[in-house]
Amino acid sequence: MTIATSQTDRLGANPFVVEGPIVAGSGIPGPNFALGSVSGGPKESEWVYCQLVLASQTTLQPGQWFQWTRDYVASLLTTAAAVVGQRCGVFAGANQAPTQSGGPAQAITLAAGTYYIWLQRNGQAPALVSTATAALVVAETTATAGLANAPASATVSSKAIANVNFAAANQTFTATTVNGSAVLSALGSVSPEGGPFIGAAIAGTGIPGATTISGITYTPSGTVQSITMSANATANGTAITVTATGVLEATLMRPFLSKVN
Repeated sequence: MTIATSQTDRLGANPFVVEGPIVAGSGIPGPNFALGSVSGGPKESEWVYCQLVLASQTTLQPGQWFQWTRDYVASLLTTAAAVVGQRCGVFAGANQAPTQSGGPAQAITLAAGTYYIWLQRNGQAPALVSTATAALVVAETTATAGLANAPASATVSSKAIANVNFAAANQTFTATTVNGSAVLSALGSVSPEGGPFIGAAIAGTGIPGATTISGITYTPSGTVQSITMSANATANGTAITVTATGVLEATLMRPFLSKVN
């Protein structure tokens, strides 16, 4: 009897590796998996292997929304390009540096070319959301590539994303700040799955306006060790309350584009 086992980021397929650019005749093999292959992980997580063709330099950020065709060719999700019936999911992050481990953490900037990426379609994941209300059960496309919306009611002419909901409109956690440093340490109420996530806007005492999370460091055991901000703190603080918005914890249940609103 054959027993099927799931592939994880540590054995078999690594859903946090971006492969490419693949250049014909270069000797670099690709794709390394059949398009549409599925990788499994903890807490019902599933990633699907897709082709991504970029016409220009593009930065992929954890939480960006993608759609893919029945041939598993992916593209950043927008209202104008969205096709009703196609499946969609999020980019969960690029592979980490060798000194870090424990989960997806990084954005990645890619030159024009052909790539192969794993997109998350099930389980808990970061998700870029422009507007989030108390309802958190309406998900829809926006005009901005890779950005979804979670309004109280559907927006006319947008396209509905079925089978996704969000944990909260924002997240609060505690941290220690050091004047002149971009690092938040001694974190409380954070987790790799629940966030906060890279790209989120953050606010709190001693944190300049318009600051975002630019990096996350993990311990070898997989817990969040520190957060790097896009700006330096302007004051020392202990156990300050930080509010993060714009990138929410989503529960994905194999979402798809269900209709035009």
